[in-house]
Amino acid sequence: MPGIDECLLEAMRLPGARGAALVDWTSGLALGTVGEAPGGDHETTAAEAAELARLAAEHGAFSTEDDTEVSPPVEDLIVSNRDSYHLLRFVVTSFDATVFLHLWLTREDGNLALARIRLGEMAERLVLG
Repeated sequence: MPGIDECLLEAMRLPGARGAALVDWTSGLALGTVGEAPGGDHETTAAEAAELARLAAEHGAFSTEDDTEVSPPVEDLIVSNRDSYHLLRFVVTSFDATVFLHLWLTREDGNLALARIRLGEMAERLVLG
């Protein structure tokens, strides 16, 4: 079971990966980062991504009817722009964690479908503690 650093390094092996982070969406703090950050600052990127994650997680319009207390109401978020994708994958834990993995991919080299699958697998195996 990989820890934060191992998980982020695994994410960086995905085609087109430019940067990755594990972020607490309630505080906006980066718990771990690797690679580049959009705009050059991991902490600013984490805080801004947390705003987006919090918005989706706390509003009922984005949740499913069968949500349980241990799983976040949203599985992942995808934001795209002209040259990249941002994939935010919420991490399910046995305690009330409010964290997500943020992967930044280039459009030219990245494979969004593969990244969603692999990030989901990484989120399931991630050990926080």
